[in-house]
This record gives sequence, structure tokens and C-alpha cells, in this order.
Amino acid sequence: MSHRMNPYKLAPKGYAALNAVEDYLKTCGLDEALMHLVKMRVSQINGCAYCLHLHSADARKTGVSEVKLYLLNAWHESALYTKRERAALLWAESLTDISHTHAPDAVYDEARQEFTEKEFADLSYVIAMINAWNRIAIGFRSHHPADVATT
Repeated sequence: MSHRMNPYKLAPKGYAALNAVEDYLKTCGLDEALMHLVKMRVSQINGCAYCLHLHSADARKTGVSEVKLYLLNAWHESALYTKRERAALLWAESLTDISHTHAPDAVYDEARQEFTEKEFADLSYVIAMINAWNRIAIGFRSHHPADVATT
């Protein structure tokens, strides 16, 4: 897969705006490990190798266990994830596949039981942002470091 143009260099103000949202999310109060699990799950759904590489390393740094990372693609079948993590992952899947799910009330209601209103809004921003980053990384063929090391 060939690397395409670098949108971050071509539109640095756009990149800065996206990073400003990320800076907010770092201070919003949501658990960092939970945010990385969500980012990992969304990136799995979207097939973004670059973001999977980045957020798996970040998740480990925040204490997410290897087994949680290994089983993330099948989290529905595992009791390893907390009720709060399950609600966040379900909401993330729902928003990521919005054209099919239309964010059903049952999923919304389940997630709302686990998060305050502000936390739920912030969780939704996390999901929206990783979807945006995935689309940019995939669309412009961003190479993750493992790819770069083998070329």
C-alpha cells in the first residue's frame, strides 16, 4: 500500500483543531484506560492499523492488560470487561456503525446508566474523534511504525 500525501502538513490548522479536541479529552476526567479501550475497539472495526498500533501501546501504558487487548475483538463473549467498559464499548460500536445501528435507545439507555451526562458527552467525543483519526489515517495510508521498520 503506497503512502499518500500528508494532510497534517498540508492543512496544519485542521490538524491543530483536531489536536485541540484531543487535548480537551486528556483533561475531561474520563479514565484514560477506558478511552484507549474504546479507541482500540473503534480502530478494530474500522481496520486502522496505524491507530491500533498507537493505542495498543498507549493502553498498555495506562495499565490495560494484554489479555484485555487480545480479547477486545470478542468482548461481548468475555466476562473480563467491567459493566462500565461494556457500556462504553457498546456505545462505541453503535456510533461507529451508525448507518446500520442508528444509535438505538436501548444502547443509549444502557450507557447512560454507567456515565454521568458530562462523561457520556465526553465518551461520545472520544468515539467521534477516533473515527475521524481512523478515516484520515486510512484514507491517506498512514504507515504504522511496524510497517515503516519492514520497508
